Amino acid sequence: MFQKKNYLRTSLLNFRGALKKAEIIPANLNRIMPAKGVKPIRIPVVQHNYFIMKKIMCLNIAIYISLTSLAQDTTLLTPVEVTAVRATEIAPVVKTNMNKADITARNTGQDIPYILQYTPGLLAFSDAGNGIGYTGLRIRGSDASRINFTINGIPYNDAESQGTFLVNIPDIASSTGSIQVQRGVGTTSQGTGSFGGGVHISTNEIDKEPSVVLSNTFGSYGSMKNTLLLNSGLYKKKFLADIRLSNVQSNGYIDRAETDLGSIYAALAWMNEKNSVRFNFIHGKERTYQAWNGVDETTLKDNRTYNSAGTEKPGTPYENEVDNYRQTHYQLFYNRTISNKWRANLTLFLTRGKGYYEQYKAEQTLAEYGIDGITNGPDPVLVSDLVRRLYLDNYYYGSVFSFQHKNTKRDVTLGGGVYQYDGDHYGKVIRLITPEQKFDHNWYNNTAYKTDASVYGKWTEKITPKLYTFVDIQLRSVDYTIHGFRNAPQVNQENNFLFLNPKIGFTYRTGGSKIYFSVAKGSKEPNRDDFEASIDETPLAEHLYDFETGIEQTFKKGKVAANFYYMHYKDQLVLTGKINDVGAYTRTNIPKSYRVGIELEGAYAIHKKINVLSNISFSSNKIKNFTEYIDDYDNGGQIEYVYEKTNISFSPSVTGMWMIQYKPVKALTLELSGKFAGDQYLDNTSNKNRQLDAYYVQDVRVEYNFKLKGVKNIQAFAHVQNLFSSYYEPNGYTFSYVYGQSLITENYYFPMAPIQFFVGVNLKL
Repeated sequence: MFQKKNYLRTSLLNFRGALKKAEIIPANLNRIMPAKGVKPIRIPVVQHNYFIMKKIMCLNIAIYISLTSLAQDTTLLTPVEVTAVRATEIAPVVKTNMNKADITARNTGQDIPYILQYTPGLLAFSDAGNGIGYTGLRIRGSDASRINFTINGIPYNDAESQGTFLVNIPDIASSTGSIQVQRGVGTTSQGTGSFGGGVHISTNEIDKEPSVVLSNTFGSYGSMKNTLLLNSGLYKKKFLADIRLSNVQSNGYIDRAETDLGSIYAALAWMNEKNSVRFNFIHGKERTYQAWNGVDETTLKDNRTYNSAGTEKPGTPYENEVDNYRQTHYQLFYNRTISNKWRANLTLFLTRGKGYYEQYKAEQTLAEYGIDGITNGPDPVLVSDLVRRLYLDNYYYGSVFSFQHKNTKRDVTLGGGVYQYDGDHYGKVIRLITPEQKFDHNWYNNTAYKTDASVYGKWTEKITPKLYTFVDIQLRSVDYTIHGFRNAPQVNQENNFLFLNPKIGFTYRTGGSKIYFSVAKGSKEPNRDDFEASIDETPLAEHLYDFETGIEQTFKKGKVAANFYYMHYKDQLVLTGKINDVGAYTRTNIPKSYRVGIELEGAYAIHKKINVLSNISFSSNKIKNFTEYIDDYDNGGQIEYVYEKTNISFSPSVTGMWMIQYKPVKALTLELSGKFAGDQYLDNTSNKNRQLDAYYVQDVRVEYNFKLKGVKNIQAFAHVQNLFSSYYEPNGYTFSYVYGQSLITENYYFPMAPIQFFVGVNLKL
């Protein structure tokens, strides 16, 4: 915020300089602010100099009034709920920031992971193969269940699986004003523990000017995005209303992987100089044909787009093998400027989700579904094909708060949150095939309740003009109760966790240089599937000790940065192939594992029209002692294999990207970019027969902006992805077993599309 006195002094100094050149220094100005060592004087002012003086004075007064009003303009207030979870420029945290323009340029209808894919150490993938529908990401090899996601400071990770399903809020990117991606433990946030990084999305930025935006994108594989945004602007500097309607559709690269997504975003806000109240309504619905089985290794060679979902039905695949889910977010924010040093925020939220996925299952034993008394003629029916639905019905609600104090030396945030998850898991058989009849049979019904409460304090202190210290301490309590599982209804779990997560570091800044160091602890409770075991096999919580140090150098035409990290895990949960005592494959706590690496970034303006940027990451990701369990179908039980030092799955030792942007004229942008990822293993055995091969993907983007009468801006763009049609698979899974005295390994992959095109036009009225 501008300070009135400081600006007035600067304005008058500029005014004095102008008058001095005109050789007029009126006495009244010197009375306001005499020059140092100069006595007030009075001199005659000739008429033409009077007019010069008058114009200069009016100009300075106009600028002063304008900037003073700007200082009080509520549109410039950064949302308090967002700053509470994000890292500042001073904090010793590795991060990447994206603004509205960056997000809009990459928003073709593909999900958030594809918009973020040029972030260092981040890899994106998609079930359908083209970035629409179910998508995922990893940061430093950690999947979405270990990445803390927030939307406007509110936790977004699923409370039970801790995964992130952005397909439930389609096209949220069109309402997003900024995103911060943190790597490592990062700063304290809300929700699940950050073990690989954090993605903090904000939709609460304010657009002062009214506008209507029509966005239409068309792409390969029947892809299409249609978006309408209506923004009232800031009416009388106190009120605003935003609404967005979106529809995203695609046939998918994988067979039958159709996607039909729709969403509504609406916001109402009122504000004055000290207060703001905002309500957000975010509703999404998704209907996607299942494509989460992957493609087996043999089929992949001849039929990359094969989809096994629905093929249990004889003849043609079952047409309704779909995932169908709705999710609605209600968010209420109250921000208060208590003084010029103190701000406060209170947020209330409710996330309501309900839906199911439907499956055709062949030759099912009806007794396992609790179905009896069905006859086909004179004979009882014991086995039949059937159609079933597995439902989720949940509420996630709570409150988040923060108090922020900031002065010239100190930046302090005190905050916390309390949230409750109430979830129902139930299944229904809706149809029997033999004999053919509709059905409405409840097959299982399990419930789960989770309470999450935390408090934290963040303190950044300016020790000297160049040295800053950073302290961040969080206390988090989790109570998680589960009443039965689909395949183990008799298993009940009640677990309590208490985590203390301290972080400390320093930052040294001088000129264009920044040096930082931090040590942070992160803790994370197991997810729902980990608890599907007996009481004796209850998993332990995971802990991460993260050491980060780096240097950044900014100069006239660019920036370079290097970050070194060491992430030491205690009791990390990984898949080993082990079967627990209720017959389910379960993750197992590994006592010691680690990730160590270096991330290099650079950006440089070669020419006023040409910019280049690049990043590359080198890492070593190891489990010190690992035991693999393999099913022995010949003799029963499982066989154990012990490894001393193996690679952590899905953790390539090298990732990188590069980009060249060329602007031959102001309105035209040409962009060439490439993304690279090294070999990854599908499991933790470092077996080269179970790996994802390295890949390189080349993209081209062209953007042209122009205006027509009555239209503020027209943005036309074309985006070509995977220009050279590389065949690659960034995700998959594997399992092995012994049969016929042979070790058999089955690998499944999620292939990505070869060359694909997106073209679109965004009109701003």
